[in-house]
Parts: sequence; C-alpha cells; structure tokens
Amino acid sequence: MTTRRNFLKQSLLAAGAASVPAGNLLAQEKMEEKRPKYNLPYKNTYLKEPFVTENEFRTARPETITPGTFEEAKQILPDPTWSGHEKEIEMYWKAWQIGIGNIKAPEPDSGFVCSYLDVAYNGNIFMWDSAFMMMFARFGTRFFPFQRTLDNFYAKQHPDGFICREIKADGADCFERYDPTSTGPNILPWSEIVYYKQFGDIDRLHKIFPALCAYYKWLKLNHTWRNGTYWTSGWGTGMDNMPRVEPKYNPIYSHGHMIWLDVCLQQYFTAGHLLEMGFYLERWQEIEEFEDEQKMLKKYINENLWDEKEHFLFDQYADGSLSSTKGIYAYWALLTDVLSKERMDAFVAELDNKETFNRLHRVPSLAANHPKYKDNGRYWQGGVWPGANYMVITGLLQQGYRKLAYEIARNHYDNVLKVYKNTGTFWEYYAPEHEEPGFMARPNFVGWGGLAPISGLIEQIFGIRSNVYEKKLTVDVNLTEAYGIDRYPFGLDGLVAIKVKARSSATQEPQVEITSDVPLELTVLWGDKQKTANVKPGTQTV
Repeated sequence: MTTRRNFLKQSLLAAGAASVPAGNLLAQEKMEEKRPKYNLPYKNTYLKEPFVTENEFRTARPETITPGTFEEAKQILPDPTWSGHEKEIEMYWKAWQIGIGNIKAPEPDSGFVCSYLDVAYNGNIFMWDSAFMMMFARFGTRFFPFQRTLDNFYAKQHPDGFICREIKADGADCFERYDPTSTGPNILPWSEIVYYKQFGDIDRLHKIFPALCAYYKWLKLNHTWRNGTYWTSGWGTGMDNMPRVEPKYNPIYSHGHMIWLDVCLQQYFTAGHLLEMGFYLERWQEIEEFEDEQKMLKKYINENLWDEKEHFLFDQYADGSLSSTKGIYAYWALLTDVLSKERMDAFVAELDNKETFNRLHRVPSLAANHPKYKDNGRYWQGGVWPGANYMVITGLLQQGYRKLAYEIARNHYDNVLKVYKNTGTFWEYYAPEHEEPGFMARPNFVGWGGLAPISGLIEQIFGIRSNVYEKKLTVDVNLTEAYGIDRYPFGLDGLVAIKVKARSSATQEPQVEITSDVPLELTVLWGDKQKTANVKPGTQTV
C-alpha cells in the first residue's frame, strides 16, 4: 500500500537518484533503519534532501587512527624558531602536546567515522569549536588527519540536511532539530576552504560538498523569517550569554523574534565558499541560487542593519528597531564584501576605540561601555575568545588592514603568553581587563585554545600564509628579530623552510631565505612595501 509518507519518500529519493548510485541510496536506507539514535519518540517528518543521498560519510565504516607519540610528532610538525623568544616556542609545542593528548577514537555504534580532536569541554563534539580548531590543527596534517574531525558531523547528518551543533560521544544529538538552540554557527565551509587552500585536497572537496550544501539548504528552509533573513539563539550563535535579545526573551534559548546579524553574515560568506567549491568541482550550477540569496542578504544588511550614527552593524528587533548591543558578532562582516569601503573603514575604526573594544586584552566579545560588560569576561559578556579573535584578525587581513590586524594579534598573543607563563597552560577564554583566564574558564583547553600559540604564531606573528590553489606563499614581516619555520606544509606533498634574517628596524627591507621542494610564488610584505619572486625547488634568498 502506498501511503502519503511513502509517496513523498519515493519521490524525493528519485530526485536524488540521478546523481547517486542506487546501491548507495539503499545502503543509506538500511543504515537509517538500524540507527538507534534515530528511533525517535515521535513520528518521522523528514523530507529528504537529495544532496544528503550523496553524503558518503553517513554509510562509511568507522576508522580508528591511533596517533603517534608527542616525541614522534615533534619530528613531523612544523618547527618554528624565533631568536630570543624561547618561551614562545615552548608555548607552541605545549599546545601541540595537549592537543595530541585530546585525540579520541570513535565509540562503537556511535555513527562517528573517524578518530578526532576533542574540544576539551564535556566529552561532546561541538560544530563551532571543531571548525575553529581545524584552523590550527591543519598544520599537523602530516602527523594526524585532524581535518577528519569534521567528518563525524557529516556522518551524523539527518536525511533532511540538518546537523546538530553538539553531539554526544555515543552519537546522540543533544537537541531536537527544530529546537532554536539545535544548530549553528554554519562555519564548516570556511574551515574546509581554509584546509583546501593549504593542501589542495580536491578529493576531500568532492566528498564534503554534498553534506555542506544540504546543511546550508536546511538552514535556509528552517531558520529564516518571511523576508529571507535568518534567526538563531544565544547557543546557536556560539556566543551563549551575550545580551542581544530584548529583555523579555531568554538570551540563551530564545530566537527573540529577532534578525540575527551574524547568521545573516555567515550564510552570506558560506554561500560564497560553497559557490567557490562548486567552481573547483564544476558543480556550481547546482547551487546557482545561492548567489541570489547573497544579493538579497547584502542589500538587507546595508539598508536595515547598518546604523549610520554609530557606524556599526546591529541585530534587528521584531518592531524594526535596531539593537544597541555592540559585540564581536558584528565583525563577521570582515569576512565578506557586504560593506562599502567607506562604511568598512568606519566600522573597523571601532576596534581602536578604547571605550569599546581596545582594552587591555583585545578583543572583548562585548563592548566595554555596555552595562553588562564584565572585567573578568563572564563568558560572552566581555570575554576574549580565541575563535572570535581568529575571525577578527583573519577578516582584517582579508580586508587589507594589516597594521591593525598585527596590533590585535600581537596583543592577544602576548596576553595568552603572559597567562601561560603564570599558569603553564591554555584556557577556554580570557579576561579583557586582567592578565588572567576568564571567569570559570576551563584549563588545558586545546580545543580552540591552540589557535593563538599555533596559528597565531605561524599566520599572524610570523605572517606566513599560503594559497596552494594559486601556488602562492606570503611572508608578512613585522618582527625585527630573526625567525623562521621548517617543515611548513605547502600542499599534500610540498614542504617549505623559511628563514627571515634579523633587521635593525621595521622599515628595513627583510631578507628571506626559502627552501622549497615545489615551485611557488613568494611575496614578502613589510610596512607598505612588497617584493615578489618566483621560487623554484631548492634554496634561494629573496
């Protein structure tokens, strides 16, 4: 007998069958029936998303990968040097040591498909944390396939495209999918495109593309208001207790009938990443409508969420008025082209305002002149968070504000270093007004606590950034001391060693010795100057 549910089920399966082998569809069907975590205590209301039928992680066999020892890792990982800064190098290796100790194997019958880097919080995996963690963990790919941490989220994708933001070690979602706190932020594509530009792993792009597109479409279908803008909740943003919704709503659990700026910005730049992946894979035409959403979001943000008096972006309440909460959530705009140059300059200038974001430890998550700002951070009421800072600094570099990016990066790095010297470890987040961990912050948090000592050192302090797809390597020299790095990964097979000679002043032209086993274009930046050279395999000085 054909029921309405079976008819819909068969129709949607047929929609995806053109691009997916029938065997894979049947395998996923059987897998669904066996998954105890999907035996939910209510009726099945899934409308299957065709992209999900291509998600091979959902039927993959679990693989336990036992990492080598830390001593073995030290012979494989990128090896930095910095004249006169032994403690900073010690901090770099300590972060790796703690992180490697947090690698976990998938539990039996969890549905997880690979060993992974744990977030160091409560034993669960978090979408938000894990995406940020890969920003530093990618540098350790030759030692352990850290990026496959994200595979466990793809493996737990629901038939309609939903992915829970927090999943227990036994594979159980922590939230029902229509709970306002159930998912987000959608920054997985950002993490994946960063990995791709470091290693050029096109095979991975082919695998992850369907899962990422399906999740994007789920959010578009289920987390938008009637005008196409997005909503979420405090937990859904990852910025749990930031005072954003009106007082009559719960700041953590409620969507507050509000248009949430950061989600709109994240969907905007995520659409861009997915379209970029689509071009690499020659599948962009399948998601061409994402461009239309980008145009709509850009227009709405500029016309409705920009405050001309404050020169800042804000959330919008149900009555059309703007929130007055200045928070780091607005700076997701740095990763987009939403604002004009004039508006962006004014917007970025707020980061230098000592009344709001230019505090002892930059950048506080909440503006210091907000009534709920706390000098000890109290989580997202001023706390300085490694992931949020990584976003701000990366965005500033992307927008061309290199000087400010370095100032903030160095301030954050130096404060993390001071706390490390005092405590011997890394913390979940930091206080904005004191050289200490944030209120009730968790220790040994690597976790995203590894961002400053690893990515911060390599990308921001040393200024070494690469794009393997374009075969380009940049060394942005701000230091005057001699420094360098060995075993820097450039693509899946390439290795690069860089030595920057000491300078007498920041204006002196740097001399960079580079040893590479692959050809690339090297650009050296210092101040407002630059030089470029085509590097052949071997050693040369630029």
